[in-house]
Amino acid sequence: MTRYLLGVDIGGTTVKLGIITETGDILKKWEITTQTGNQSDQIPHDIWASITAQLEADNIDKKSCLGIGVGAPGFVVADTGDIAQAVNLGWKDFPLGDILHDLSGLPVYVENDANIAALGENWLGSGGLAENLVMITLGTGVGGGIIVSGKIVSGTNGMAGEIGHMTVDVHGVQCNCGRIGCLETIASATGIGRISETRVEGNPETELMALYKKKGRLTAKDVFDAVKNDDQVAKEIIYEITDTLGLAISNITTIVNPSKIVIGGGVSKAGDALLEPLKEAFKRYALPRIVEGSTFEIAKLGNDAGIIGGAYLVKQHQS
Repeated sequence: MTRYLLGVDIGGTTVKLGIITETGDILKKWEITTQTGNQSDQIPHDIWASITAQLEADNIDKKSCLGIGVGAPGFVVADTGDIAQAVNLGWKDFPLGDILHDLSGLPVYVENDANIAALGENWLGSGGLAENLVMITLGTGVGGGIIVSGKIVSGTNGMAGEIGHMTVDVHGVQCNCGRIGCLETIASATGIGRISETRVEGNPETELMALYKKKGRLTAKDVFDAVKNDDQVAKEIIYEITDTLGLAISNITTIVNPSKIVIGGGVSKAGDALLEPLKEAFKRYALPRIVEGSTFEIAKLGNDAGIIGGAYLVKQHQS
């Protein structure tokens, strides 16, 4: 009998779901709308109803499913499957794992969404099943996942790998978490946009100035596009941001000593315009032996990383 792994990636707008074979082939993937506000408690019910309908449509017996692996936003207690807090969904001490298990009768494993993405990338993406890996996602915020000896590091109460909330500037701006100078305030798409808007003032020679006047805002993509056009101000902005990010990564790698450092999220679409200055910054700060033992990679799986990582979480628990 062919056996299947069920992967679920809960986002603020949609829940991504997948039926995946033990060898990593995606048999089916689809999305449903994420209920928010007063309806967010219905999310696990929506997930199982949707999975049930898809299994029936594909003539798959539930008994052939080994379990459900779920990536959820916020602070996750992996040992219990509880969501300690997910602000965007209004969850606090929400027993997601228990509810899904009671509904499905299947084993359910829950992890933070960034950790799940790291597992996915390590299994079928850029990681190549590295024993020790650090993944950093640069999007609206900054997320992270750390794999040591092939396993996700969750920590005592689910807070390990919160790379975006490393303090990198004690005199910086306030982060959404309420603290000052987190990496997220600098290296996220939001942070890059904010910094670039402050830099264009008094620099009429940069092409970013005309864009800023036209749109009233700047994005990370605007800055990287200007870098490709050899815009000096844009190059200085990216140097500053990658310098801070490279320093943060060097500190992480001093503890973890990974063979792979994977960069994902929307900002990673800049490719070499991001990766090359980031590598140089990393080399400036990291111990030479750590540099020798590691490589930088751009994440490959895109939006599928979450469901693939959820499936791999199930697979890991079978061994």
